Order: sequence, then C-alpha cells, then structure tokens
Amino acid sequence: MSSQAQINTLPEPARQAGMLRPAFTVFVGLSIVTGLLYPGVVTGIARAVFPHQAAGSLIVQNGKVVGSELIGQPFSDAKYFWGRLSATAPMPYNGAASVGSNLGPTNPALTDAARARIDALRAADPDNHAPVPVDLVTASGSGLDPHISPAAAAYQAARVARVRGIAQQKVDALIAVNTEGPGLGVLGEPGVNVLKLNLALDAAK
Repeated sequence: MSSQAQINTLPEPARQAGMLRPAFTVFVGLSIVTGLLYPGVVTGIARAVFPHQAAGSLIVQNGKVVGSELIGQPFSDAKYFWGRLSATAPMPYNGAASVGSNLGPTNPALTDAARARIDALRAADPDNHAPVPVDLVTASGSGLDPHISPAAAAYQAARVARVRGIAQQKVDALIAVNTEGPGLGVLGEPGVNVLKLNLALDAAK
C-alpha cells in the first residue's frame, strides 16, 4: 500500500498532521536556504570581491562619511553644482522613499516645476542665455540620481567659477576628471557625479 493510501486510511486529525509535516519541513528548509544561507553567501562574496560597493559606495573625507556615490544630495548654493530635481518626500533624495514624479507631459505641475527650476538657474546666472539641459529641470525615475549629464555640468561651470572667483578652465578640468563613462564602456551615457564634483571643488580652494 502506498504512503498516500496509508494516510487516507488514518483518522482525520492524524491524516492532517501527516500532510502538514512534510509541508512544514519543506517550508523550514527553504526558509533556511533562501533566507539565511543564500543571502549570507552572496553578501560574503560581495564584501570580499567588491568591498566598497557592498558597503554602500560611501564617500569618506577626513574619516567622516559625507555621502554615497549612489545617492544624490540637494545643493542650492550658487557656488556648487546643482543636481537633478528629486520628487522624494518629505525631503529631496530620501533613500527610504525612492520614487519618480509620475507626472505626465501634459500635467501642469510638471511644467510649473520645470519653469521654477529654470527661473532659479537664470536668477543664479543671468548672463547665461544657453538652453537649459533637460536633466536640470526634471526628476529622475528614482528621485535619487547622483549624476547629471556633462552638458548640465558645463551649463553651470561659468556660474560656479564666477561665484568662487576661480578660472573657468579650472572648473572645466574638474568636470572632466569627475565625468564617468558608460557602464562597462557601453551601458548608458556619460555622467558627472555631483557630490564628488562639489567635494573636488571644495578641496581645490
């Protein structure tokens, strides 16, 4: 007689226990494998092979963590480069609330946000009549993007140089140094990490 047939001949409570026991055993086993062993092995390998990335790609200056290469920070002072807009709440670049703006192209709120940013850029650099790069007036899909395009950095270079009282050629050189190529050489577009660029500016006093 098969084991299933034997279970079917048992009283109802015993039959239910016989069916639950293997299901519970599988549940516990898979929980250990997928909830403990697999994450532990993957984390261990990541920390051994990519320690900087596994720790959050943190940026440390003078022994103090000042941010992460993966998450932008809000800058509004004219002496700094400004990053992309962030739609996270209750504050910009909130890593616990990553979200895009989800505003459609016909939504007036999108137009209002872009117009307000353009006005702020123009007010900070009234002599700059170049077209404003689109990534300076729109939020990224995550709301955390730490990069801007090289064009967006170049647009702000004259303002930053003037406010800091340094030659624009020096600012341009820092932009070039902090411009990152596409991932693996082919994935995505070049980008400038805003936090790293601003830190380089402060260090180049």
